[in-house]
Amino acid sequence: MEEGTKKQTKLSDYLNILYKWKKLLFINMFFIIVLATVYSYIIPEKFKATSIVMVSATNQQGLGGLGSLLSGDFASLSSQLLGGSNPSLDLVFGILSSRTSLSNVINKFGLMEYYGIDDNNMDKTLKAFVKDVIFEPTDNGLIEVSVINEDPNVSAKIANYFVKLADSMYIELNIEQARNNRIFVEKRYKKNITDLKIAEDSLYFFQRKYGIVAVPEQIEISVKAAAELEAMYTQKQLTAELYKIEYGEDSPIYSSALSQAETIKKRINELKNKRDLSYPTNILYPFSKLPDLAINYFRAYREVEIQTKIMEFVLPLFEQAKVDEQKSIPTLIVIDEAVPPQWKDSPKKAFIILAAVFLGLFFHIVFLFRAEYSIEIPIKRNLVEEKEAKFFNWVKRFYRIKL
Repeated sequence: MEEGTKKQTKLSDYLNILYKWKKLLFINMFFIIVLATVYSYIIPEKFKATSIVMVSATNQQGLGGLGSLLSGDFASLSSQLLGGSNPSLDLVFGILSSRTSLSNVINKFGLMEYYGIDDNNMDKTLKAFVKDVIFEPTDNGLIEVSVINEDPNVSAKIANYFVKLADSMYIELNIEQARNNRIFVEKRYKKNITDLKIAEDSLYFFQRKYGIVAVPEQIEISVKAAAELEAMYTQKQLTAELYKIEYGEDSPIYSSALSQAETIKKRINELKNKRDLSYPTNILYPFSKLPDLAINYFRAYREVEIQTKIMEFVLPLFEQAKVDEQKSIPTLIVIDEAVPPQWKDSPKKAFIILAAVFLGLFFHIVFLFRAEYSIEIPIKRNLVEEKEAKFFNWVKRFYRIKL
């Protein structure tokens, strides 16, 4: 109960101080309100015009058609999964806020004179101008281009010019990037043509030298031929043994069968061991040569396949790069063109007056509490407190405050 009474008494003391100094408070707050009101009407009115645009769907990848060929659906999928930003939107915002773009607008609309820059200082003008331009993304993936100016018609013209300027610069950047891509891909394409010709010539000369057309099939033929010769040799050898048993070693028929078996055996040895056969052929090859022929053939054939696959990848890129280099279609689609605004954007008179009232009250409350303390304190501890007490006493006499 005592604590509550003590708190109530303390609050009443504060209210009593404000009441004693009410004359000063009312007079000063009246002048503050008047000055804030006059100031709010003196400030030039400014108008904000806004244009809303979107990036064309054909440029969503930021690289045009070549980017879509390289990335396919993976880029959009990874962007959704990983929360990546749209590269086209980032590029447009970069163009809009670039020094080149801002300087172009300043020179076109004579904004140095508008901002009162007498020394032709572009940096000062840019510092003032950036406060009056706003580039913001919307929740729907669009772009808002807003410009604030004292003339509503000028603000609308500048906003629309920003859009046209950004579109033209975006197209130039895309064409320049497409040109660089085309030059790079063209170099790789020409190198691929040379490498493919070398690989094809290498395979051709190898095939012509050794009569190789299809290594797996020809190896299979050689192996089958060797197996058939082995079977024939076994058959002739068995027949010779039967003739030997039946007719004796001196029998002509036995000698003939044995001679046939030896001839077949000789051919088998040639096929397996000799580096070259004793008769020309483009189908059968000595077994000792087959590993070298096979590995050299597969190497030559593999190089042709590799270069062919590279060609299948590089050629579409090269053709797309040539198309991208020639494209000059608009990249920014205007959803809402900026029109001269009918309502001012600033100054907000009510806000200025209320802000002045709150700041004035805060300052005066602190001032009055300090004045009351300085006047009532019996002993001044230093020269500052004495000077302070004299000042507050003068204020009291000036406003005829009775304490």
